[in-house]
Amino acid sequence: MKNDVVIRGHDLLAIERYMDKTRHMIIYDVLDWESPVGGKGERLRMFLSDVGYERAKAAERDGHIKIREHASVIEGHILMDVRNRRRRRRNIKREL
Repeated sequence: MKNDVVIRGHDLLAIERYMDKTRHMIIYDVLDWESPVGGKGERLRMFLSDVGYERAKAAERDGHIKIREHASVIEGHILMDVRNRRRRRRNIKREL
């Protein structure tokens, strides 16, 4: 792989994924040291409630993070957004 980036934060099988209020999974890059979670240059995965996702979007608007991927989470099932699936297909074709 060209871009082997280590993703920190919640593991794919983290307990947060299966909590009743969890509705979103995001993968994001931390852009500055003032970010609420993580250090500058890190890429993190988080499972969030609706309130947590709104806070993440606010942090993105403030320039602290850049959300790379978003997925809906329903009863622990991860449903990737259509936009992300299309982007992944293009990247796979480029690598071939």
